[in-house]
Amino acid sequence: MDKRLSNRVNAMATSATLAMAAKTRELKDQGEDIIGLSLGEPDFTVPDYIKDAAIQAIKDDFHSYTPVDGYGELKNAIIHKFKRDNNIEYKPSQIVVSTGAKQSLANLTMVLLNEGDEVLLPAPYWVSYADQCKVAGGVPIEIPTTIETDFKVTAEALEAAITPKTKMIIYSSPCNPSGSVYSKEELRKLADVLVKYPHVTVISDEIYEHINFSGGHASMAEFDDMYDRTVIVNGVSKAFSMTGWRIGYIGGPEWIARACNKMQGQVTSGANAIAQRAAITALENPPSKIKFMVDAFRERRELILGLLSDIDGFKINKPEGAFYVFPDISYFFGKTLRGKNINSASDFSLYLLEEAKVATVTGEAFGDPNCIRLSYAASESDIKEAILRIKEAVS
Repeated sequence: MDKRLSNRVNAMATSATLAMAAKTRELKDQGEDIIGLSLGEPDFTVPDYIKDAAIQAIKDDFHSYTPVDGYGELKNAIIHKFKRDNNIEYKPSQIVVSTGAKQSLANLTMVLLNEGDEVLLPAPYWVSYADQCKVAGGVPIEIPTTIETDFKVTAEALEAAITPKTKMIIYSSPCNPSGSVYSKEELRKLADVLVKYPHVTVISDEIYEHINFSGGHASMAEFDDMYDRTVIVNGVSKAFSMTGWRIGYIGGPEWIARACNKMQGQVTSGANAIAQRAAITALENPPSKIKFMVDAFRERRELILGLLSDIDGFKINKPEGAFYVFPDISYFFGKTLRGKNINSASDFSLYLLEEAKVATVTGEAFGDPNCIRLSYAASESDIKEAILRIKEAVS
């Protein structure tokens, strides 16, 4: 790194998922036949009723700067969504719309963390959590889990990790990268621990809320004794296949929302006008409108799990949400495949890219050195061909 750059950017890791996606595009441009299972991006097109709303917004001349915290109509649609889908009530002053859920998370770390504050991260966790915390001066503290427990943190492990320096816990459910989903009963056990430590704020990343095969979504903010200490982060990227539209939002305590509004006002100001108008339509319509996508992801999950189960050395569990599988591949550590030594998940992921021409992401980026992440947000034909290539490369 250039010494003229700041220490914070020199110390910051590059997003592993975006780096692998860039490497995949580079190899494809060179003529390589790469199947990408690295990026968490639905392969569906945006539903027509949402695109029509965007087109109408252009015709209606929504081209000016937007309010920093989002259009009032969009905030009302978000409030409606929280009440309808989660039975959680918010006021407009508790909602902030941002340029994607990633900005929402970054806002929260910047407004809540001081130098040396500890942030609990049940591992595996989404790649950007740790570095966003570090940029804000925080200290990420991993709480390990295992595939045997479906990568879920226990109440005992949570309590053991809390110290007087703990300021925040960030988790996702459904989880990226594991696909794990916390039930209401499991969240209640974690809440029973957290109520004893009022200095800890909960950040609940629920961006995969609707891609859920467990029969129901639960949120920490549903509990009366956690409502004032929980911030929900969500958006339209995953459920509505609107990744490039960049609309995320939070619902949480008013004092935190005000701080995020202040931060955002000095960084990006309000989110894109046309995308916000389209998001109103997306959120006002019932989740049943996107059920066809969820059903397709469920079928792909069964497909990829069935194929992976036939590969010796892959230890798998059954994820209940999102569109990822997170197999433990530590069986291959210390082995040599086609003349290449495999000593880590990063070695294995690179081997699959070079030898099988399949892009995955190392679990080390997610805080779990024994696993790799595969996205099944791809066509069934690509999934079948990718797993066939992997099986041949490791056999």
